[in-house]
Amino acid sequence: MTTSPDARPGYLLDQPFTERDLPALRRTVAAHADRTPLPTDRVTDLILIVSELAANAVRHGGGRGQLRMWTSADALHLEITDDGPGPPPPHPLPRQRPEPTVTGGRGLWLVDTYADAFAMQAGPAGGTVVTATLRL
Repeated sequence: MTTSPDARPGYLLDQPFTERDLPALRRTVAAHADRTPLPTDRVTDLILIVSELAANAVRHGGGRGQLRMWTSADALHLEITDDGPGPPPPHPLPRQRPEPTVTGGRGLWLVDTYADAFAMQAGPAGGTVVTATLRL
């Protein structure tokens, strides 16, 4: 998996993905994270966050998505977009780990737990845009 040839300047990674790309996407994110000042112990958090959000984009967002990753002076940012029906109606994320008998909800709980900031909104042309930030 390589960075798309039309990646915008400033992005560490600008990568489309489908379900079959998810294992390679995790490896690609890890390799690109090594080029940032993100502490090594946070790279695992980043991979978990990307994995959960990308799987949600595939599952709920039309079978594919786009990952963009970049750094600012004090953080690593990622954005996952999809072409699905848009975000679900607003509801509070669980503050405690969902019980094993509950179906769904663990992925967004994990993202909210491990990211320093997390937001989900409707995309300008439809779909969903999810952003997550990890402080450097």
